[in-house]
Amino acid sequence: MIAFSILTGKKAGLSWAIHRFPARIGRSPTADLQFEEEGVWDQHLQVDFKPRDGFYLTTQPNALASVNGQPVAQTRLRNGDDVQIGALRMQFWLSPTRQAGLRFREWFAWAAIAALCLAQIALIYWLAA
Repeated sequence: MIAFSILTGKKAGLSWAIHRFPARIGRSPTADLQFEEEGVWDQHLQVDFKPRDGFYLTTQPNALASVNGQPVAQTRLRNGDDVQIGALRMQFWLSPTRQAGLRFREWFAWAAIAALCLAQIALIYWLAA
């Protein structure tokens, strides 16, 4: 659903996808995204999904974070936002979507076309006889 591309720190270059919400980011082993960079608290951030509004980033009490260079306590995330907590910088992205399998629908469409052609041939043969 969403992904964070890690720009700095020990895990720089990696991308982490998140599919369950709320997602917690921090140093704790129970965090969904765990980082050990300086300035990252045990439960530093939380990302929530609100179906009508989008994705929201909320800092835990007394934790510091910035989005696009601006300090925030809670903000709506937009595609490409730069999030910084302590020495860690990461970029927020919407994950690429996967196309649903269409094999059955394609097979059904071709079978319907073949049945229609056979019905037309049978009708022509019946009218000509």
